Amino acid sequence: MNLPLPNMRFSVAPMMDWTDSACRIIHRLMSRHALLYTEMVTAQAVIRGDRQRLIGFDAGEHPVALQLGGNDPKLLAEAAKIGADFGYDEINLNCGCPSDRVQGGAFGACLMREPALVGDCVAAMKAAVSIPVTVKCRIGVDDQDPEVALDALTASVHAAGVDALIVHARKAWLQGLSPKENREIPPLDYERAYRLKAANPDLPIAINGGIKAPSEWPRHLEKLDGVMIGREAYQNPEILLQVDPLLFGSDAPVPDAFAMLEALEPHIAARLERGGRLHAFTRHLVGLFPARPGARLFRRHLAERCVGADATLDDLRAAVAHVSRHEAAVAA
Repeated sequence: MNLPLPNMRFSVAPMMDWTDSACRIIHRLMSRHALLYTEMVTAQAVIRGDRQRLIGFDAGEHPVALQLGGNDPKLLAEAAKIGADFGYDEINLNCGCPSDRVQGGAFGACLMREPALVGDCVAAMKAAVSIPVTVKCRIGVDDQDPEVALDALTASVHAAGVDALIVHARKAWLQGLSPKENREIPPLDYERAYRLKAANPDLPIAINGGIKAPSEWPRHLEKLDGVMIGREAYQNPEILLQVDPLLFGSDAPVPDAFAMLEALEPHIAARLERGGRLHAFTRHLVGLFPARPGARLFRRHLAERCVGADATLDDLRAAVAHVSRHEAAVAA
């Protein structure tokens, strides 16, 4: 029996070097309901590393999931238990990343070739925690037939008790394409995910890959249980202001990006007081105000005045002052 998932209906994808705690705080201020994810963290790093630095998070980020990388059931179970004890709402296993790093460790997208092992990993994590355990995968890798590969992985994790599957609806090519190219070049195949759901009606399944405009979200939700967006949420974060009204029937937490930045100030101030840097937040704000006069000056100010160790909230306020408040910026 699948455990109830925290707002699977809409989520922001785990993205390396992007979805850190500062990013998630920004996203949370624009949607109360979106499920947020950490960057992928290897099981060994969670077990042996500085846990507070690697997986620490702000209580205001809930609901938030920890994404783990690895291929050893015992280590993944131990890391999952640590994540659950930290207070995460979900543990997710990465079976989709094609980077050189994961290939060297034989995890990530490489696990598409090892469905039985992925099932063992899920079973071990499920035995270790009482929160949902999910898997994010591709439809296949390299020369695999997506019909065969995705069905095999799904059958294995379903039998192991996985609580949900998030399908990035592209193949990954482990040789010949960079991680960036793997997000863009392999063709999208949403229909493959739809067929998977039709064949597994009792398994919650979400779709990821190439989803941009909010008008696309309901169309996917007619066939699937959830929509996950990645780069669009990061590069045009104001799109998240539409999540709660469109998908959850409630008002957005703030009316616009200006109000979000005002709500963000206490979080930044607290981080600065602990010795953090303004740039930890402002590097995630470059995509704001895409359609407003002054956006270019805003971005320039962020790049020139908000990156130094001595940058303050006044520098961010000065950047925002360049932007006109009189033209709608949120994408339709």
